[in-house]
Amino acid sequence: MYGHRWVHVGEPGYGVAVLNDATYGHDVSRTTREGGGTTTTVRLSLVRAPRIPDPEADQGRHRFTYALLPGATVQDAIAEGYALNLPLRVADARTAAAPLVTTDGPAAAIEAVKQADDRSGDVVVRLYESLGGRTRTTLHPGFAHTGAVVTDLLERPVADAEPVTAHEDGSVTVSLRPFQILSLRFTRS
Repeated sequence: MYGHRWVHVGEPGYGVAVLNDATYGHDVSRTTREGGGTTTTVRLSLVRAPRIPDPEADQGRHRFTYALLPGATVQDAIAEGYALNLPLRVADARTAAAPLVTTDGPAAAIEAVKQADDRSGDVVVRLYESLGGRTRTTLHPGFAHTGAVVTDLLERPVADAEPVTAHEDGSVTVSLRPFQILSLRFTRS
C-alpha cells in the first residue's frame, strides 16, 4: 500500500496512526485469531531496493523518523503527519509571508500551491477531502485573481466538473466527495 506521511487503522471510538517523515509504503495485514477476533498489523516499507533501473538503489545507510500515535483519529493522523514532515520554522516577523491560500474547514487539506506549468503566472492549488465524507469548503487566496476553474492533473480545464462558486471577496467555494483530489487553477489578475 502506498502512502504519504501517515497511515491510520481504526475502529469506532479508537484508532492508531503510524507517522513517518517521508514517502514510504505501508504493509497492512489482518489475520483471524484462533477462537475469534482479528489482529491488524501495520508495517513501514522503508527500503525498496529494486534491481532495475538502478541496481544500486537504496543501498547504504538510511535515516528516518517515525512515530506511533495511539488513540488517533484520522484528523489527528493528518495533522501530526504534516507536523512531523513540515516542522514549524521560526521566521522574523519582518520577513514572514502571509499564507498563499487558506481553507475554512478541517476536512479539506491543501496539499500543494504552485505556479502553473505553462508559466502563465496562474496559480494551481491541489487539495483533497481528508476525513472520508462529503464537504463544501471555501478557499481564501492571498493574491488577486480573476477566477478559478477545476483542472485535471495536467492543469487543463475539466469541462464537466462541478462548478466553482466565486465570491465578491475573492474566495471560492468547492464541493468535495470523500477522499476526492481536486486541482483548481486561479487566473492571476
